[in-house]
Amino acid sequence: MSETSVDAEEVEHVAELARVDLADDEVDAFATQFAEILEYFEALDEVPEVESDADLVNVMRPDEVEESLDQEEALGNAAETEDGFFKGPRVS
Repeated sequence: MSETSVDAEEVEHVAELARVDLADDEVDAFATQFAEILEYFEALDEVPEVESDADLVNVMRPDEVEESLDQEEALGNAAETEDGFFKGPRVS
């Protein structure tokens, strides 16, 4: 196992934070599993960094001005309007 082993107290603390009830045998099993997971993270720390800049490409199309509805047409099918705006239900 790794240098930083996970003890039962830590597992019970995490379970309490997650509001999960664990039996004693589950606590021991999770302690072992957490320790293994931490070993994987330690292995990732050993992977060398790759020095490369990502190529940035503009994937957006340019804006184009087009004709749109006037205010009266836009509000024409609205269930309710008020002062030239759409009116929705109260939230609070």
